[in-house]
Amino acid sequence: MPELPEVETTKRGISPHAIGHKVERVIVRHKKLRWPVDQKALNLLKGREIFACTRRGKYLELQTDKGSILIHLGMSGSLRVVTNEEVGKHDHVDIVLSNGKSIRYNDPRRFGCVVVNKEGNEHRLLVNLGVEPLSDDFDDEFLFRQSRKRSMPVKAFIMNGQIVVGVGNIYAQEALFNSGIHPNRSASKVSKKRYLVLTQNIRTVLNEAIKAGGSSLKDFTGADGKPGYFQQTLQVYGRKDEPCVSCNRKLKQITIGQRSTVFCSGCQT
Repeated sequence: MPELPEVETTKRGISPHAIGHKVERVIVRHKKLRWPVDQKALNLLKGREIFACTRRGKYLELQTDKGSILIHLGMSGSLRVVTNEEVGKHDHVDIVLSNGKSIRYNDPRRFGCVVVNKEGNEHRLLVNLGVEPLSDDFDDEFLFRQSRKRSMPVKAFIMNGQIVVGVGNIYAQEALFNSGIHPNRSASKVSKKRYLVLTQNIRTVLNEAIKAGGSSLKDFTGADGKPGYFQQTLQVYGRKDEPCVSCNRKLKQITIGQRSTVFCSGCQT
Protein backbone atom coordinates (compact mmCIF):
# COMPACT_ATOMS: atom_id res chain seq x y z
CA MET A 1 0.00 0.00 0.00
CA PRO A 2 1.40 3.45 -0.89
CA GLU A 3 2.21 5.29 2.34
CA LEU A 4 3.21 8.88 3.12
CA PRO A 5 6.65 8.75 1.41
CA GLU A 6 5.13 7.26 -1.75
CA VAL A 7 2.42 9.92 -1.88
CA GLU A 8 4.95 12.69 -1.18
CA THR A 9 7.19 11.29 -3.92
CA THR A 10 4.22 11.28 -6.30
CA LYS A 11 3.29 14.86 -5.33
CA ARG A 12 6.82 16.10 -6.00
CA GLY A 13 6.90 14.31 -9.34
CA ILE A 14 3.56 15.69 -10.51
CA SER A 15 3.84 19.27 -9.24
CA PRO A 16 6.18 20.70 -11.94
CA HIS A 17 3.90 19.36 -14.69
CA ALA A 18 0.60 20.44 -13.10
CA ILE A 19 1.09 23.78 -11.33
CA GLY A 20 0.29 26.78 -13.54
CA HIS A 21 -1.63 24.72 -16.09
CA LYS A 22 -5.36 24.45 -16.63
CA VAL A 23 -7.59 21.39 -16.44
CA GLU A 24 -8.68 20.89 -20.05
CA ARG A 25 -10.93 17.91 -19.29
CA VAL A 26 -11.15 14.83 -17.13
CA ILE A 27 -11.58 11.44 -18.77
CA VAL A 28 -13.27 8.83 -16.57
CA ARG A 29 -13.03 5.31 -18.00
CA HIS A 30 -14.11 3.39 -14.90
CA LYS A 31 -16.12 5.24 -12.27
CA LYS A 32 -16.38 2.35 -9.80
CA LEU A 33 -13.50 3.07 -7.44
CA ARG A 34 -13.83 3.10 -3.64
CA TRP A 35 -16.51 5.72 -4.18
CA PRO A 36 -18.12 6.36 -7.60
CA VAL A 37 -16.22 8.99 -9.59
CA ASP A 38 -18.49 12.02 -10.15
CA GLN A 39 -17.89 13.05 -13.76
CA LYS A 40 -20.25 16.06 -13.49
CA ALA A 41 -18.40 17.45 -10.46
CA LEU A 42 -15.05 17.01 -12.21
CA ASN A 43 -16.39 18.75 -15.33
CA LEU A 44 -16.98 21.90 -13.24
CA LEU A 45 -13.20 22.23 -12.89
CA LYS A 46 -12.63 22.48 -16.64
CA GLY A 47 -10.65 25.57 -17.53
CA ARG A 48 -9.51 26.16 -13.96
CA GLU A 49 -5.79 26.58 -13.32
CA ILE A 50 -4.02 24.29 -10.86
CA PHE A 51 -2.23 26.63 -8.47
CA ALA A 52 -0.92 24.03 -5.99
CA CYS A 53 -0.29 20.33 -5.59
CA THR A 54 -0.52 19.40 -1.91
CA ARG A 55 -0.57 16.37 0.37
CA ARG A 56 -2.58 15.73 3.52
CA GLY A 57 -1.72 12.38 5.06
CA LYS A 58 -1.97 9.89 2.21
CA TYR A 59 -4.26 12.15 0.17
CA LEU A 60 -2.98 14.20 -2.74
CA GLU A 61 -4.81 17.34 -3.93
CA LEU A 62 -4.68 19.30 -7.16
CA GLN A 63 -5.90 22.73 -6.05
CA THR A 64 -7.93 25.17 -8.17
CA ASP A 65 -9.94 28.25 -7.23
CA LYS A 66 -13.16 26.23 -7.64
CA GLY A 67 -12.12 23.29 -5.49
CA SER A 68 -9.57 20.52 -5.67
CA ILE A 69 -9.27 17.03 -7.09
CA LEU A 70 -8.67 14.84 -4.04
CA ILE A 71 -6.91 11.55 -4.78
CA HIS A 72 -6.10 8.53 -2.62
CA LEU A 73 -4.01 5.72 -4.11
CA GLY A 74 -5.71 2.97 -2.11
CA MET A 75 -3.78 -0.30 -1.93
CA SER A 76 -2.32 -0.45 -5.42
CA GLY A 77 -2.93 2.89 -7.10
CA SER A 78 -0.43 5.21 -8.78
CA LEU A 79 -0.35 8.50 -10.64
CA ARG A 80 1.83 9.09 -13.68
CA VAL A 81 2.45 12.04 -15.95
CA VAL A 82 1.88 10.86 -19.52
CA THR A 83 1.64 12.35 -23.00
CA ASN A 84 0.53 9.97 -25.75
CA GLU A 85 1.04 6.66 -23.97
CA GLU A 86 -1.37 3.85 -24.80
CA VAL A 87 -4.16 3.43 -22.27
CA GLY A 88 -3.81 0.33 -20.09
CA LYS A 89 -6.41 -1.95 -18.56
CA HIS A 90 -6.27 -0.30 -15.15
CA ASP A 91 -5.92 3.32 -16.29
CA HIS A 92 -9.19 4.62 -14.87
CA VAL A 93 -8.92 8.43 -14.89
CA ASP A 94 -6.96 10.98 -16.94
CA ILE A 95 -6.71 14.61 -15.85
CA VAL A 96 -5.85 16.28 -19.15
CA LEU A 97 -3.86 19.51 -18.79
CA SER A 98 -3.43 22.53 -21.04
CA ASN A 99 0.27 21.73 -21.57
CA GLY A 100 -0.61 18.57 -23.50
CA LYS A 101 0.18 16.23 -20.62
CA SER A 102 -2.16 14.11 -18.54
CA ILE A 103 -2.08 12.96 -14.94
CA ARG A 104 -3.15 9.33 -15.21
CA TYR A 105 -4.65 7.40 -12.31
CA ASN A 106 -4.01 3.66 -12.43
CA ASP A 107 -5.44 1.27 -9.84
CA PRO A 108 -5.69 -2.51 -10.39
CA ARG A 109 -7.68 -3.10 -7.19
CA ARG A 110 -9.81 0.06 -7.39
CA PHE A 111 -9.60 0.77 -3.64
CA GLY A 112 -8.47 4.35 -4.19
CA CYS A 113 -10.56 7.43 -4.94
CA VAL A 114 -10.79 10.51 -7.15
CA VAL A 115 -13.26 13.02 -5.71
CA VAL A 116 -13.90 16.77 -5.87
CA ASN A 117 -13.23 18.64 -2.63
CA LYS A 118 -14.84 22.04 -2.09
CA GLU A 119 -14.58 22.03 1.72
CA GLY A 120 -10.80 22.13 2.10
CA ASN A 121 -9.54 20.48 5.30
CA GLU A 122 -13.14 20.23 6.52
CA HIS A 123 -13.89 17.60 3.87
CA ARG A 124 -15.20 14.39 5.42
CA LEU A 125 -12.08 12.47 4.32
CA LEU A 126 -9.68 14.99 5.86
CA VAL A 127 -11.39 16.53 8.88
CA ASN A 128 -10.41 13.82 11.39
CA LEU A 129 -6.82 13.35 10.29
CA GLY A 130 -4.06 13.76 12.87
CA VAL A 131 -0.91 15.86 12.70
CA GLU A 132 1.64 15.62 9.92
CA PRO A 133 4.79 13.82 11.16
CA LEU A 134 7.04 16.13 9.15
CA SER A 135 5.39 19.32 10.43
CA ASP A 136 6.15 21.53 13.41
CA ASP A 137 2.99 20.21 15.12
CA PHE A 138 4.77 16.89 15.54
CA ASP A 139 7.02 18.28 18.25
CA ASP A 140 9.29 16.39 20.62
CA GLU A 141 6.58 15.87 23.25
CA PHE A 142 3.59 15.21 21.00
CA LEU A 143 3.64 11.40 21.12
CA PHE A 144 4.25 11.35 24.85
CA ARG A 145 1.29 13.68 25.50
CA GLN A 146 -1.02 11.69 23.26
CA SER A 147 0.03 8.31 24.66
CA ARG A 148 -1.02 8.86 28.26
CA LYS A 149 -3.79 6.44 29.34
CA ARG A 150 -3.64 4.62 25.98
CA SER A 151 -3.16 0.90 26.47
CA MET A 152 -2.93 -0.05 22.78
CA PRO A 153 0.40 -1.38 21.43
CA VAL A 154 2.78 1.43 20.59
CA LYS A 155 2.91 0.31 16.95
CA ALA A 156 -0.88 0.63 16.62
CA PHE A 157 -0.66 3.98 18.42
CA ILE A 158 1.79 5.57 15.97
CA MET A 159 -0.19 4.13 13.03
CA ASN A 160 -3.46 5.68 14.24
CA GLY A 161 -4.27 8.26 11.56
CA GLN A 162 -6.36 10.34 13.95
CA ILE A 163 -3.23 10.91 16.05
CA VAL A 164 -0.48 11.20 13.46
CA VAL A 165 -0.94 10.61 9.73
CA GLY A 166 1.11 8.57 7.31
CA VAL A 167 3.20 6.37 9.61
CA GLY A 168 2.23 3.19 7.82
CA ASN A 169 3.19 -0.40 8.48
CA ILE A 170 6.61 -0.35 6.80
CA TYR A 171 7.84 2.84 8.41
CA ALA A 172 6.37 2.13 11.85
CA GLN A 173 8.33 -1.13 12.05
CA GLU A 174 11.55 0.53 10.92
CA ALA A 175 11.20 3.50 13.31
CA LEU A 176 10.45 1.23 16.28
CA PHE A 177 13.46 -0.96 15.50
CA ASN A 178 15.74 2.06 15.23
CA SER A 179 14.38 3.26 18.59
CA GLY A 180 14.79 -0.11 20.34
CA ILE A 181 11.11 -0.21 21.29
CA HIS A 182 9.12 -3.45 21.23
CA PRO A 183 6.12 -2.90 18.90
CA ASN A 184 3.72 -4.64 21.31
CA ARG A 185 4.65 -2.51 24.33
CA SER A 186 1.71 -0.52 25.69
CA ALA A 187 1.80 3.06 24.39
CA SER A 188 1.33 4.44 27.90
CA LYS A 189 4.31 2.42 29.18
CA VAL A 190 6.83 4.06 26.84
CA SER A 191 8.82 6.76 28.62
CA LYS A 192 9.06 10.40 27.56
CA LYS A 193 12.76 9.90 26.79
CA ARG A 194 12.07 6.96 24.50
CA TYR A 195 9.26 8.84 22.74
CA LEU A 196 11.74 11.61 21.97
CA VAL A 197 13.97 9.07 20.24
CA LEU A 198 10.98 7.53 18.42
CA THR A 199 9.81 10.94 17.22
CA GLN A 200 13.22 11.65 15.76
CA ASN A 201 13.39 8.23 14.10
CA ILE A 202 9.92 8.56 12.56
CA ARG A 203 11.01 11.82 10.95
CA THR A 204 14.31 10.30 9.81
CA VAL A 205 12.78 7.14 8.34
CA LEU A 206 10.11 9.08 6.45
CA ASN A 207 12.57 11.63 5.10
CA GLU A 208 15.01 8.92 4.00
CA ALA A 209 12.20 7.05 2.26
CA ILE A 210 11.16 10.23 0.43
CA LYS A 211 14.74 10.83 -0.70
CA ALA A 212 14.89 7.25 -1.99
CA GLY A 213 11.66 7.73 -3.94
CA GLY A 214 9.54 5.60 -1.61
CA SER A 215 9.37 1.82 -1.56
CA SER A 216 8.62 -0.18 -4.69
CA LEU A 217 7.08 -3.06 -2.75
CA LYS A 218 4.49 -4.75 -4.98
CA ASP A 219 2.88 -2.19 -7.29
CA PHE A 220 4.20 1.25 -6.37
CA THR A 221 6.07 3.43 -8.85
CA GLY A 222 6.54 7.19 -8.84
CA ALA A 223 5.02 9.75 -11.18
CA ASP A 224 7.81 9.04 -13.69
CA GLY A 225 7.08 5.32 -13.66
CA LYS A 226 10.28 4.48 -11.81
CA PRO A 227 10.30 2.40 -8.60
CA GLY A 228 11.44 3.67 -5.22
CA TYR A 229 14.52 2.16 -3.63
CA PHE A 230 13.99 2.53 0.12
CA GLN A 231 13.14 -1.18 0.39
CA GLN A 232 16.82 -1.93 -0.15
CA THR A 233 17.59 -0.46 3.28
CA LEU A 234 14.80 -2.11 5.29
CA GLN A 235 16.10 -3.58 8.52
CA VAL A 236 13.08 -5.50 9.83
CA TYR A 237 10.06 -5.17 7.52
CA GLY A 238 9.57 -8.37 5.51
CA ARG A 239 12.63 -10.02 7.10
CA LYS A 240 10.99 -12.65 9.33
CA ASP A 241 13.50 -15.33 10.48
CA GLU A 242 16.43 -13.44 8.98
CA PRO A 243 19.30 -12.30 11.24
CA CYS A 244 19.05 -8.93 12.96
CA VAL A 245 21.41 -6.40 11.41
CA SER A 246 22.52 -5.34 14.91
CA CYS A 247 22.78 -8.50 17.03
CA ASN A 248 22.39 -11.36 14.51
CA ARG A 249 19.48 -12.81 16.48
CA LYS A 250 16.70 -14.31 14.34
CA LEU A 251 13.92 -11.75 13.75
CA LYS A 252 10.43 -12.66 14.94
CA GLN A 253 7.02 -11.88 13.51
CA ILE A 254 3.76 -11.19 15.35
CA THR A 255 0.41 -9.69 14.36
CA ILE A 256 -0.65 -6.31 15.72
CA GLY A 257 -3.88 -4.76 14.55
CA GLN A 258 -4.18 -7.42 11.83
CA ARG A 259 -0.81 -6.34 10.38
CA SER A 260 2.28 -8.51 10.32
CA THR A 261 5.04 -7.00 12.45
CA VAL A 262 8.69 -8.04 12.41
CA PHE A 263 11.01 -7.13 15.29
CA CYS A 264 14.14 -8.17 17.16
CA SER A 265 13.48 -9.61 20.62
CA GLY A 266 17.04 -8.77 21.61
CA CYS A 267 17.26 -5.14 20.45
CA GLN A 268 13.65 -4.08 21.08
CA THR A 269 12.27 -4.04 24.62
